[in-house]
Amino acid sequence: MLLLDSPVLMHTLERFAMTYEDIAIVLVLPEDQISLWTNMCQQMDFDVPHTVVAGGDTRYASVKNGLAKCADEGIVGIHDGVRPLISPVLIERCYDAALEHGSALPVLPVTQSLRKLEGTSSTPISREGVVSVQTPQCFDLAEIKKCYDASYDPSFTDDATVYEKAGNTIHLIEGEASNLKITTPGDMQMAEALLSPGKKAKR
Repeated sequence: MLLLDSPVLMHTLERFAMTYEDIAIVLVLPEDQISLWTNMCQQMDFDVPHTVVAGGDTRYASVKNGLAKCADEGIVGIHDGVRPLISPVLIERCYDAALEHGSALPVLPVTQSLRKLEGTSSTPISREGVVSVQTPQCFDLAEIKKCYDASYDPSFTDDATVYEKAGNTIHLIEGEASNLKITTPGDMQMAEALLSPGKKAKR
């Protein structure tokens, strides 16, 4: 999908490349989309260095494939490709927090009212103490690689749950409202509005 004049993924990769000049970016894609991506990069002269890896049948498998291409030491940020508006400031805060605490998870308080569906009825749920989770989810590379050596568990909804399953503690930091995940046409319109008139992130 094009966001203004470039694919969403290109915007996302640019955000990380402009934050750290020496960053090693690994892009995990469905195997049948790799050639399409390669052609788009050539046609659009996209020059952000990155390594492309084929994903798996689950998020867990895809992340594991990506981690296999990463260094054995350092900090890794595992990020949704459809979050192209993340700021360099938040990326730095996530990486710095993970360097200090071993992990970092950006979150925001839930501000909308919540209800739990039960058949044809529903009951209200308190939002006090509830947060929504964003990415990048950042970790010490050596530790998160060990965590992904475990067998797949259906309870693994994201990388933080994999990390916690191994007995580790997640460190939370404040996320950004603009770090939205594009999942609907309305999200795309909002992203276009936030990105205009310039597509480059400002520090």
